[in-house]
Amino acid sequence: MNNEESSRIVNPNVIEQDAAAGSPGILGSEKSLRPSFLKDYIGQKKVKQNISLFIEAAKQRGDSLDHVLLAGPPGLGKTTLANIIAHEMGSHLHALTGPNIEKKGELASILANLQAGDVVFIDEIHRLQKTIEEVLYSAMEDFKFDIIIGQGPAARTVRLDIPKFTLVGATTRTGLLSSPLRDRFGVNLRLDFYPAEELEEIVFRSAGLLEIEVDAGGAREIASRSRGTPRIANRLLKRVRDYAQVKHGSIKIDKNIACLALDLFEVDRRGLDSLDRRLLSTIIEKYDGGPVGIDTLSSALGEERDTLEDVYEPYLIQQGFIQRTSRGRCATRIAFEHLGLEWKSKQVGLQEELPIGIPKQ
Repeated sequence: MNNEESSRIVNPNVIEQDAAAGSPGILGSEKSLRPSFLKDYIGQKKVKQNISLFIEAAKQRGDSLDHVLLAGPPGLGKTTLANIIAHEMGSHLHALTGPNIEKKGELASILANLQAGDVVFIDEIHRLQKTIEEVLYSAMEDFKFDIIIGQGPAARTVRLDIPKFTLVGATTRTGLLSSPLRDRFGVNLRLDFYPAEELEEIVFRSAGLLEIEVDAGGAREIASRSRGTPRIANRLLKRVRDYAQVKHGSIKIDKNIACLALDLFEVDRRGLDSLDRRLLSTIIEKYDGGPVGIDTLSSALGEERDTLEDVYEPYLIQQGFIQRTSRGRCATRIAFEHLGLEWKSKQVGLQEELPIGIPKQ
């Protein structure tokens, strides 16, 4: 993640400005806003119903919960749900990040010290090294772990039993998971962007925890510009609080103060910031509205391809600003209108080719 991306106020990933004193690897300020139990978790109704059912069934059997895979864009609550699963099961949570597990021994030491029923959470599980991923197969399926003792001809493999545990994996890109790993998850759940009404509830809840006074108009304005993402809603709430405190001498937030603050931060009424608008402008002005290949777009914007696919595109596609086709990305009528530009259908390939996944009739 480059410096420009990491400083975006609407970045759905955890960024430095979210940090406060807390446990290593878990941001203190964000942790304080996370619910610990399902009854306090707002939104994702179907996901909550399923998890509640599976947890209750496991508890009635006196067994550990089956392995859980949580998929969806960043900032929607995958880590929060992993914490909730551990709390609801009365278990300890061991949190890891896929790219940071570099050696088999690191994973082996964690698995060997588990207690029965513990929850192991691996964020960005799609970025696990192949050799580490293969170690998980027998651990997840048979609750056994193979270690190699010695070197060369004298080396031998010893299979160790490990306590029955629950692996919770979180990914923003399910397609990058290998089939053998994906098939070992008994529970597969996908989190979707939140509607504004649920984000309002989250803003009110967070405001109460942070002792911020916010009225319905202020909460609605923050929610509507939060890109359907709770993490962004909480971040905007805190930044609007800072604005109100400095510019108005209080931490009371109404619609007018929220609008002034968010306009200052360049977050428009659809939740787009200057970088989103630059992406849309690039497609429209440099490439006649598209289609333009993702690699070409990446070079034009100076952004990594993965950043465009994981951070920029999900919300822009969900809101209908761009379409992804086999020939590249195309700006839609909504994008033209949002930027105040005249829509000319001949400029784009939307009439000639349907988006990926939609068969021609």
